[in-house]
Amino acid sequence: MAAWMWRSFSSWFWNRRVWLPPNYSWEDLVPNEKVHYANWSDLWTYPIVMAFIAIALRFLVLNKLVYSRIATAVGLRDVKPRPVEPNEVLEQLFIKYKAKIPDGEVSASASLLGWSERQVERWLRLRTAHTRINKFTKFMECAWQCTYYTFIFVYGLWVMSGKSWLWDIRYCWYEYPNHSVDTDVWWYYMVSLSFYWSMTFTHFFEIRRKDFWQMFFHHLVTIALITFSWTCNLTRIGTLVLIVHDCADIPLQLAKMSIYSGHKAFCDAVFATFAVLWIITRVGIYPLWILNSTLFEAPTIVPMFPAYYIFNGLLCTLLVLHVYWTYLILRIIATTLTKGNVEDNRSSSDPSDHSLEGEENKKEN
Repeated sequence: MAAWMWRSFSSWFWNRRVWLPPNYSWEDLVPNEKVHYANWSDLWTYPIVMAFIAIALRFLVLNKLVYSRIATAVGLRDVKPRPVEPNEVLEQLFIKYKAKIPDGEVSASASLLGWSERQVERWLRLRTAHTRINKFTKFMECAWQCTYYTFIFVYGLWVMSGKSWLWDIRYCWYEYPNHSVDTDVWWYYMVSLSFYWSMTFTHFFEIRRKDFWQMFFHHLVTIALITFSWTCNLTRIGTLVLIVHDCADIPLQLAKMSIYSGHKAFCDAVFATFAVLWIITRVGIYPLWILNSTLFEAPTIVPMFPAYYIFNGLLCTLLVLHVYWTYLILRIIATTLTKGNVEDNRSSSDPSDHSLEGEENKKEN
């Protein structure tokens, strides 16, 4: 019964009238000697395995042998808060209210335990300290992302330099869907998808920022875009989306690393580079070049089909996220001009902390 239901659902979901241009079937897109079509099964094997390899590489090798040493060299220390004495009553109180515990609850807990209110408050402060991530750990997180974005952007430039559609985007649509996926493009897709899977797997264990759910949604949209473009053999336009999105993240991570390590002057310069690159690529090149082609050029070259509209819907959703983050970036720039230092309105893990440095930076200011 279960097998029959799965086959029925699969047959309904993978309706060729939804996913493929008119007059094409899934059999037409089976890899052959002439055209090496994208193989859908590749998405659910290689990237998942590679994602866990990337997680292991990050936490077991690079963090311990490379990033931690760099963090130490720039003056950061991996300071851990003092151990907190287990207390079931206060633990339940902390879980319920987190850092915003009403005064009445503090008094009630103190009476129940036979403690003073100051002792309860001290325990709660120490317990809260265990939920915060220090600069040392934040620095290593940014170092990992900087390493990935630098590698994938350089690799993307190498892959795309010889592709016709980089120089004339209409080649993304000519002869579609009969596009062969070259080996270098295959690796470009697999590595990119594995990174976003790894970031999704570790998202709930990373630094909790103000745009926690927006970033999680961004990871899901990115994975969906990569999956959709691969499934429908829209890999050419997919590679353009990838390369446009990778370059600005390099100076962003460098700016965060420099501010965590106390090099604010360097941070200001790198952040300015990031802001320029971001605005040029995310709200300039992306909508005016890529979205313009998918929304207006493609319909004049390729017969329309439902998946095309799904794909464009995801691309437009990505643009909405870009506009939101651009607004935050402009706020940071405005704050910098008025206060004289870079602040990141999206990086805080604590609502009371609005600076790029996080909770630790409050003490320095």
